[in-house]
Amino acid sequence: MNYELFMAEAIAEARRGAEEGEVAVGAVAVLDDAMVARDHDRMVLTEDPTAHAVLLTIQAAARKLGRRLADVTIFTTHEPCAMCVGALLESRVRALVFAVPDDVRGAAGSVANLARNPSLPHQLSVISGVRESEARRLADEVPTA
Repeated sequence: MNYELFMAEAIAEARRGAEEGEVAVGAVAVLDDAMVARDHDRMVLTEDPTAHAVLLTIQAAARKLGRRLADVTIFTTHEPCAMCVGALLESRVRALVFAVPDDVRGAAGSVANLARNPSLPHQLSVISGVRESEARRLADEVPTA
C-alpha cells in the first residue's frame, strides 16, 4: 500500500477543509489500494462537535461497504481522539495511519492507547509519522478552532 500517496490525499482533504474555515484535518478510507471515502472536519459548518474527519470518513465508507470495515485502512492527518478511535474499533477497521501525533487528545498512542488496548475485543494496526512535516506545516498555517 502506498502510504505516501494516500496520506497526500488526506492532506489535500485537510486543505479543502481549511479553505472552508475548518480545522485542517482530513481523512481517507482505503480498501484494496483504492480510496472508497474521504472527508475533512466539518464542525464549524455543521455546528456539530462530532463532525470529525475520521468519523465522517468512516460513515461514508460504511454507506458504501457496510458496517464492518475489516479490510479498510484509514489515513488521517492527525492522531484521532477517543471518539474517533472508538468508531474505528467498532467498525472493525484494520489499520490506522496518521501523520501528526496529538499530545492533547490523541487516543492512538499519545495520550491514551485505545487503538491497541488488549482489554478490548479489537485492536488496530497503527502507523504514525507518514508525511508528518507536511501535515504539521498545513496545521501551523491554519488557526485552530
